[in-house]
Amino acid sequence: MATKIARRFFISGDVQGVGFRFFAQRAAARHQIVGYVKNLDDGRVEAFAEGPIQSVEAFKHELATGPRFSSVDQVEEINLDPTGTYSSFRIEH
Repeated sequence: MATKIARRFFISGDVQGVGFRFFAQRAAARHQIVGYVKNLDDGRVEAFAEGPIQSVEAFKHELATGPRFSSVDQVEEINLDPTGTYSSFRIEH
């Protein structure tokens, strides 16, 4: 069984109002990631991802690319301990 990791990502740029959260949810499903994505009041998007290291890395790469009408300036990441709290990936409000 692959080692699971958890990371919190903060994505900045033109990332709100462009379908970024739905894009992240689809990417998470492709990579079998659990966690959440949400808009922040400061204009960034926050994502929490938990899963096998290869999957989380691939998810991070997709976040850095973003959906078609977005423009990602930066992806900050924080390594965390996996919690096992999430059983799916959801959009939070």
